[in-house]
Amino acid sequence: MARILITSAIPYINGIKHLGNLVGSQLPADLFARYFRARGHEVMFLCATDEHGTPAELAAAKAGKPVAEYCAEMWAVQKDLSDGFRLSFDHFGRSSSPQNHALTQHFAGRLAEAGLIREVSERQVYSNADGRFLPDRYIEGTCPNCGYERARGDQCENCTKQLDPTDLINPRSAISGSTDLEVRETKHLYLRQSAMKDKLDAWIDSKKDWPVLTTSIAKKWLHDGDGLQDRGITRDLDWGVPVKKGDEDWPGMEGKVFYVWFDAPIEYIACAAEWAEAHGKDDAAWRRWWRTDEGAEDVRYIQFMGKDNVPFHTLSFPATIMGSGEPWKLVDYIKSFNYLNYDGGQFSTSQGRGVFMDQALSILPADYWRWWLLSHAPENSDSEFTWENFQTSVNKDLADVLGNFVSRVTKFCRSKFGEAVPEGGETGERAEALINELETRVRAYEGHMEAMEVRKAAAELRAIWAAGNEYLQSAAPWTVFKEDPDKAAAQIRLALNLIRVYAVLSAPFIPDASAKLMAAMNTDDWTWPGPVAEALQILPSGHAFTVPEVTFKKIADEEREEWAKRFAGTRD
Repeated sequence: MARILITSAIPYINGIKHLGNLVGSQLPADLFARYFRARGHEVMFLCATDEHGTPAELAAAKAGKPVAEYCAEMWAVQKDLSDGFRLSFDHFGRSSSPQNHALTQHFAGRLAEAGLIREVSERQVYSNADGRFLPDRYIEGTCPNCGYERARGDQCENCTKQLDPTDLINPRSAISGSTDLEVRETKHLYLRQSAMKDKLDAWIDSKKDWPVLTTSIAKKWLHDGDGLQDRGITRDLDWGVPVKKGDEDWPGMEGKVFYVWFDAPIEYIACAAEWAEAHGKDDAAWRRWWRTDEGAEDVRYIQFMGKDNVPFHTLSFPATIMGSGEPWKLVDYIKSFNYLNYDGGQFSTSQGRGVFMDQALSILPADYWRWWLLSHAPENSDSEFTWENFQTSVNKDLADVLGNFVSRVTKFCRSKFGEAVPEGGETGERAEALINELETRVRAYEGHMEAMEVRKAAAELRAIWAAGNEYLQSAAPWTVFKEDPDKAAAQIRLALNLIRVYAVLSAPFIPDASAKLMAAMNTDDWTWPGPVAEALQILPSGHAFTVPEVTFKKIADEEREEWAKRFAGTRD
């Protein structure tokens, strides 16, 4: 049994996430957490809300609430939605936790002792009307590149050009709208990432099995242009982790907080400490996952994220951990994803474009979305959500292949043999061919899951479902029954056992449907199939079952058209 630590990129607290956010980190992380648990491994699956920084303050101000109150409310909303999508976190934490405050200050102190933090005087925009320095995202104006009038001081969302606040035309405060801005001098702390360049480069080179997307982004940041740059780790904000060296004050940094990118990844570690506290465990319980001198040397650590998060997780966070000089666990594998686009354009949280998690669950159960998103995961390139493709995938994969098999088998058995697994004779050559095919396909499915190839795993799972339908069609027990009821009974006994196997194999993708199938088969035996021939004998003759309700309802053209129209505009 292996020990596997899984973290998903932590979502910003500022609002409900869209389906592109979901498939880029949390959902595939859950897929593999469920799979590795099903294979008997010890899994720790952690995520949290990213609650500090500009987005949190702006969102709270827009909502007219104190930022701490806003964050607490939105954490509950995001937790509820993650539960709705059946994301099986061992703990869903908060980057504003006392544990994260303490660990962030601890790492800063260690980095300072190692000479990896320097103090920099820089000129930043100050708003006289607001009485404060404005971080880049607090400044809006017209993009000099494309003319977009709501570009931020760090980047134009419309054309994606990286910007400085001074580049903007007609800049204004995003808080008050005031144009009474001036540039003033302020001091900040910088992490000397450049001093860690060679060590980071060698570490990345050692990761031969990383996805090309992950490695190429990391290498680009290391070597393009001027190479890896030192990066500011403090901000002039009220909300965040106060700047300290461990427990000590940091002279000249009074009133400042650590920049969100610095404290957010540290929350992965702090989240484990939150988990331990929530379960009444001591520090040793979480440190065995994170400290290589306390048991984590045999842990395999896997991170899931969208490609925009790769630089921080391949360079900045490792620089923090390595630079501390302490034996913290470094990531072993980073599974990164491209973007999921929406119906000819981009998903956008700020513009409210696309389908958001709460909206998705309001029209269909989680499994419908989980299946489509995972089977179309943007692994090797960007992918696109269209309502036509979604309807086709649900109707053909879930309803016509898996759902149809379950319905035909259980209803036929009830009509001819009753609601119990029938006795019978030999199943024949077709059954042997099916078992041989499934043996090959189940092992291939396992191989794709072990390699974390999401789309290949989904395709293999669908092929496993399809094999059952093809067997049923060729064996034709409804015809065989007329001449040889015993043989038909044996065929149906195999098919009923196959439903249980399908439930076990499919649970990482569609956990609710799998649980319903297991309940219908009246069993709680979630044993992963070893030899397929043995797995197809788990339910004995005479074992009672019930005919389940429709496993997956088809999406009608009228529904698809109505949803496409409803989500064509922006979120309210």
